[in-house]
Amino acid sequence: MPTMRDFSTDHRWLSINTATVRKQRGVDWPLLDILDACAERGIRAVSPWRDQVASAGLRATAARLRAHGQVLSGYCRGGMFTYSDEAGRQAARDDNRRALDEACELAAPCLVLVVGGLPGALAGQAAHRDIAGAREQVAQGVAELLADARERSMPLAIEPLHPMYAAERACINTLEQALDLCDTLDPQSDGAIGVAVDAYHVWWDPKLQQQIERAGRTKRLLALHVCDWLTPTTDLLNDRGMMGDGVIDLPRLRGWMEAQGYAGFSEVEIFSHRWWALSGAEVLDTCVDRHRRCV
Repeated sequence: MPTMRDFSTDHRWLSINTATVRKQRGVDWPLLDILDACAERGIRAVSPWRDQVASAGLRATAARLRAHGQVLSGYCRGGMFTYSDEAGRQAARDDNRRALDEACELAAPCLVLVVGGLPGALAGQAAHRDIAGAREQVAQGVAELLADARERSMPLAIEPLHPMYAAERACINTLEQALDLCDTLDPQSDGAIGVAVDAYHVWWDPKLQQQIERAGRTKRLLALHVCDWLTPTTDLLNDRGMMGDGVIDLPRLRGWMEAQGYAGFSEVEIFSHRWWALSGAEVLDTCVDRHRRCV
């Protein structure tokens, strides 16, 4: 087994998902200011969210990244493929094409996909209860987007979400499901589609090591997201933990990834009212420290 990279002496492989610091002291923190603060701390990679990029401006974001010599570890996000009518289907396709174009402009290594759940559920009223049908729509939507992604040479990274999100956000809930879809759409495994492994969503899965090994064999490990699972968790969306504060064995998970050849960034992605209540500087400094000690 290859030796794991030593993160204890520097943070060259740390990336900040900008949702982690989208607010400081409860107030929105502009994306360009986040990029500046990351650069001041020698954080050389980020993964911005589309709404933050839209607020800052796509060209302005790209220019600031170039000025700092920063790169992306991924781009959040495409997906939300499920629909209840033809207009919804076309709207999803158009939005995902725009997401691809933005990812290309920012030179992202992949576009992360959160595939969607039952149509309407995120807004509070599901159009139906047919989760199998929703998964069929996801497969169709990813297949269509894959053709567009190949034209742009932009890899797609399916991110399976914890089963608690199956209704509202993603009906692909295990790494096995995500890899099954990848293998169906891309049997030759040419690098066009793979997976984003988010510790928060997959840490509990008894097949996790097996499926990471499978993903390694087919060269589908495109991204690693880290945070922690708190006990108790008080908010299933916005109470993620800082690395080291919860129950996830992050070094073991990273070890499984690196044993399969993963050599990319570990991207800190924390949705948390607790951390958004602090200053952005404090959160970033803590991320640097915990990345060295707990990942």
